[in-house]
Amino acid sequence: MAETDAMVFISDVDQYLFAQGTHYDIYKKLGAHLSCEDGVKGTFFAVWAPNAKAVHVIGSFNDWNETSHPMERREGVGIWTLFVPGVEEGTQYKYLITAYDGRKLYKADPFANQAQFRPDTASVVADLSGFVWKDEKWLSERDQKDMNKEPMAIYECHIGSFMKHPDGTEDGFYNYREFADKMVAYLKEMKYTHVELMGIAEHPFDGSWGYQVTGYYAPTARYGAPKDFMYLVNELHKAGVGVILDWVPAHFATDAHGLSEFDGRCIFEHPDPRLGEHPDWGTKIFNFGKPEVKNFLIANVLFWLREFHIDGIRVDAVASMLYLDYGKKDGQWVANKYGGNENLDAIDFFKHLNSVVRGTYHGFITIAEESTAWPNVTCDVGGEGLGFSFKWNMGWMHDFCEYMKLDPLYRKGNHYALTFAMSYNESENYILPLSHDEVVHLKCSMVNKMPGYQVDKYANLRVGYTYMFGHCGKKLLFMGQDFGQEREWSEARELDWFMLEEKCNKGLHDYVKELLTLYRKYPALYEFDNSWEGFEWMNADDADNSVYSFVRKDSTGRNRLLFVLNMTPMTRESYRVAVPGKGTYKLLLNSAEEKFGGLGGEIPAQLMAEKKECHYKEYSICFDLPPYAAAVFVF
Repeated sequence: MAETDAMVFISDVDQYLFAQGTHYDIYKKLGAHLSCEDGVKGTFFAVWAPNAKAVHVIGSFNDWNETSHPMERREGVGIWTLFVPGVEEGTQYKYLITAYDGRKLYKADPFANQAQFRPDTASVVADLSGFVWKDEKWLSERDQKDMNKEPMAIYECHIGSFMKHPDGTEDGFYNYREFADKMVAYLKEMKYTHVELMGIAEHPFDGSWGYQVTGYYAPTARYGAPKDFMYLVNELHKAGVGVILDWVPAHFATDAHGLSEFDGRCIFEHPDPRLGEHPDWGTKIFNFGKPEVKNFLIANVLFWLREFHIDGIRVDAVASMLYLDYGKKDGQWVANKYGGNENLDAIDFFKHLNSVVRGTYHGFITIAEESTAWPNVTCDVGGEGLGFSFKWNMGWMHDFCEYMKLDPLYRKGNHYALTFAMSYNESENYILPLSHDEVVHLKCSMVNKMPGYQVDKYANLRVGYTYMFGHCGKKLLFMGQDFGQEREWSEARELDWFMLEEKCNKGLHDYVKELLTLYRKYPALYEFDNSWEGFEWMNADDADNSVYSFVRKDSTGRNRLLFVLNMTPMTRESYRVAVPGKGTYKLLLNSAEEKFGGLGGEIPAQLMAEKKECHYKEYSICFDLPPYAAAVFVF
């Protein structure tokens, strides 16, 4: 237990910095912290409630007595404090806030590090100290890397539905520690570099998938205690896997125990509902112009980074933050001071967040889920843009899904869909996402988006994934997509792991493993992701045959990779492919092989380039290209 002098726990400097929005350790001050006053051990409570008439701490330590433990308001920004002797780790508590109008509000602690298991809503006194980390090597190496030039293959995962525990409990949740063993083994087998975890911050409703948060500073109790989550991160790091958290600063839940009208007035959200509410989502919008709110959010990222060793955040719904009229009709929003729809406070918030976090921790990455053409989302710290490390390429995702859903007969008329993303690839540092959003709400699973009979669907997906892994940009697959989950995802059940007993699913799983292995092995596939130095079309225009061919390159000029993709069920006999020059082209991967669930189709193990002009190139190779086949050569 960390011992502190409770009498000086909240200083004038603390209050000043919080009021300025720059107290990046505020989570060590506000909340419930084990401490020692005059030799007596207990817990120091501190809460920001500037409009409250009175605040009391109630909990299991005082039988939820509403009058026995009044808090003292400190002069300044409206922070209330109280040291309670004898309160130990594991004690349940809430703040009883008497609002300006006399209402009694029973609130969970916004800075609590632990919460009760839902549906109960009390906060829990936690001790984050004492965990023995063994990931120093990982953290040291991480901070030396330029992730733009490193492989990044992300496995997006929802812990509660990855796999259900066979213990027969209603929810079937694995503890973070138990989950660690299964997740580490799976990610190492498949060769993913990172896992992106959904729904870690405490949230009341499973069906929100963690996107309507009530406890920003607490790992959800669904899967255990805070130190259990530390164990998970530690084990992933020891296995060489980075951990990214899905982070939700765009909005928060309206549940009575949460942040909404916290002290009887709107202190976290904007008081004007045109600025403070999402009418479609039924949630509240943070007031990004308020220093204390910005401080709450920026310190939250630092909290996860410092206390739990998280390697990055994926920021949800960035577009909803940048545009004042996002999801709103006329009369439901207010223009900025220049008459535009840009949220100037949110822009400043992102710049502030990224400058503090990325500027201090060079290996930490921030990823924007931004679905519009907002300029300069990604840039170096101090640049003219928002300062993110990466941006999800939602345009690529949309074009890819729409193209792959087409009957092959109509693909030649939409050939540009798979070439368009390279025309703007240099504008941002992109991640290519096939996320959970693409396999819910009747959008179909990835494999069931594909046309044709079952064998055609899996063949389509193999060639589609090959295009994805060959294309510029880091990669993200949602769980289940790598073995062809046929049902849409549901948070209420585990993945259909039994399907791995089927030939098509086992073949796809093995094929994705091969793609991930190649991706990590060859720097040509990741070193120059945001530059034409790393990519060259051999033929982007063969719409009649629906065939694409391109080359990926690295800084050495060696071990370049040639991709040839047939997007139709037709064999392209004696198909001639332009190549960069003379030499031997060795086959690395053929998606039509029977071992991957294909119908077979031989491609020579190696081909010698011929001096025959093809598509403006002096040299070319020629071979029979099987139906729905992806061929990858090294040269």
